[in-house]
Amino acid sequence: MIVQELRVTPVAFADPPLLNADGVHQPHVLRAVVELVVADGRGGEVTGLGECAGHAWQLDWLELVGSRLPGTSVYETGELASRVRELLSGHADGVDYGPDAPWRRWSDRTDPPESRGPAPVPAPAFDIRRVYAALEVACLDAQGQLAGVPVVDLLGGRVRDAVPYSGYLFYKWAGHPGADGESGADGDPGADEWGAALTPDGVVAQAVRMVDRYGFRSLKLKGGVFPPEEEIAALRALRAEFPRHPLRLDPNAAWSRQTALSVVGELADLLEYLEDPVAGVEDMAEVAARTTLPLATNMCVTSLEDVGPAVARGAVRIVLGDHHIWGGLRATVALGNVCRAVGWGLSAHSNSHLGISLAAMTHAAAATASLDHACDTHYPWNAAEDVVVPGALSFVDGSVPVPQGTGLGVRLDRAALDRLHARYLRLGREHRDDTAYLRRVRPGFDPTMPRW
Repeated sequence: MIVQELRVTPVAFADPPLLNADGVHQPHVLRAVVELVVADGRGGEVTGLGECAGHAWQLDWLELVGSRLPGTSVYETGELASRVRELLSGHADGVDYGPDAPWRRWSDRTDPPESRGPAPVPAPAFDIRRVYAALEVACLDAQGQLAGVPVVDLLGGRVRDAVPYSGYLFYKWAGHPGADGESGADGDPGADEWGAALTPDGVVAQAVRMVDRYGFRSLKLKGGVFPPEEEIAALRALRAEFPRHPLRLDPNAAWSRQTALSVVGELADLLEYLEDPVAGVEDMAEVAARTTLPLATNMCVTSLEDVGPAVARGAVRIVLGDHHIWGGLRATVALGNVCRAVGWGLSAHSNSHLGISLAAMTHAAAATASLDHACDTHYPWNAAEDVVVPGALSFVDGSVPVPQGTGLGVRLDRAALDRLHARYLRLGREHRDDTAYLRRVRPGFDPTMPRW
């Protein structure tokens, strides 16, 4: 079961103008699809799939690692992790790290300021984990296909047959303004099917559509966009419309410690938990000490090294795991054991993604006994332009059943992949920049945190 080839295909898929503390989502998300081609030992082959962020540096780092994978075993993921660290730390013998190295295919293709320069080596530890995560998912998908079992079985077996997800609500414009030459799925600006959500009534209307369409039984509002009192008004409107739905708010650390302390009392009777109201363990601990409302994070605890300080300061009570950030599916399942040991609850973080990531998230969550909060997902915002064959993924009463079949249980829609890759090449973008996009509409926008 030897690796023959790694294919990395960047794609660009449509995204609505979702507002956040950093700015607003651009008309297209940059993402990458990873295909790991593995000999099956019987004269054939299987292809394991992975998915990750599509910024140019990540693409080049994947190309570098991929150039050294042929001839290795798909089962030796521990060796793969070591190989990734060695290559991306710049210490691998015989590797060309120069500016014209053949693995530097994607970064520094455009003129400044769009380009951020070539992919740096050594890469940050955070990014090394992200590169490995995409490859580990592809390895596990291939292993499952070879063994005839689903990935959840390779993670220890399922503790649930379906994984609950939370409806992810955003403040948003009615449509992209058409100011950047790439608005809409095919360059056509204007209103999208979701409409505007800039007021409490708009947020409630969005939530009603989400619940009606997907059956979500909990709801999360991405905050940090408007002053806290406006976002609290939206939460109260949601509570009136959905009296039994757990609610969450994520200001993305846009609040100062003083602001958080001044409003947290109003939120105690509204929220299931408050996610990252402020930045850093110290400020989170100060807020946590003054409220009974659980604080959650996907910002100040993103690796095992962060656990000790957060426990010592009592900074959080819930962590949002994410296999892209924590370094793969096995690390995410292991995070569940850490949370159980220290008394934390566990949910799951999301960023804009396609079906390969949703399948991977679902397998990991299905194998994690200590998951005790519904997971986040952006998938409803992006499902219309997926790269997997329809039918494998569905929402039933707000939950996604573990996909049927071997491996991840999803298969690649080659025509869709080719179409979204062609769009990526046509756009010419290398990185996501929510701030720059918002400034095209509001030139004076200041992303400095804290904002409120």
